[in-house]
Amino acid sequence: MIELLLRYFPHLTETQQQQFAQLQALYAEWNSKINVISRKDIDNLYERHVLHSLAIAKIISFRPGTTVMDIGTGGGFPGVPLAILFPEVQFHLIDSIGKKIKVATEVSTAIGLKNITFRHCRGQEEKTKFDFVVSRAVMPLGDLVKIVRKNISPKQGNALPNGLICLKGGELEHEILPFKQDVTVYDLSDYFTEEFFETKKGVYLPLHN
Repeated sequence: MIELLLRYFPHLTETQQQQFAQLQALYAEWNSKINVISRKDIDNLYERHVLHSLAIAKIISFRPGTTVMDIGTGGGFPGVPLAILFPEVQFHLIDSIGKKIKVATEVSTAIGLKNITFRHCRGQEEKTKFDFVVSRAVMPLGDLVKIVRKNISPKQGNALPNGLICLKGGELEHEILPFKQDVTVYDLSDYFTEEFFETKKGVYLPLHN
C-alpha cells in the first residue's frame, strides 16, 4: 500500500517509506488489543487514515521548526503520518482517552519518530502555544475554535498565517457560516482520485488571540 502514498508523495525518503510501511502491522496489532480504528477501516488504513491525514500537506507544507498540535488524535491521526512526512516539524498529540494516546505513542516509538510528543488530556487543559492546530473532525468548527484559539502562537513563520486546519466530511455550510469571511474550504477530491475523498474536505481558518 506504500504505492498509494508514493503516487501522491513521490519524494518520500527511504526512511519515510519504511516508517509508513510499518504502520499496517502495528495498527492491526494494537487494534486487536485496543479498538481505535473500525474493523473495516483497518483494511483500508492507508487510504482512509494515512492518506487522509496527509491531505493537510496538500493545503500547507510546514516549514522546518513549525510546531503543530493534533487535538483529539485518537490512535494518532493526522499527527503520526504528518510527523513522518515532516521530520523537521514538532508535533504534539493530545486526546482525552488514555488508551488511544497509548496506541499512538507505542506506534510512533516503534517506527522511531523523534519529532512527536503526547499528552492524555482534554483540549481545554493544554495551554502551550503552537503555530497550527490540526484535527480530524472531532467536533463542530465553532466548538473547536473556542478551545484552540488560546493555543495559537502570534509568531508567524509559514506561507499561511497560523491557525486551525481540520479534515471534515459532508455538509459544512452551516458550520462554517460564522467564519465565512476567513475560512477556506478545500475539496480533497482535487488532490486524490479515490472515491473515499469525494465528500471529504479540508478546512483552514487563520486564528489569532
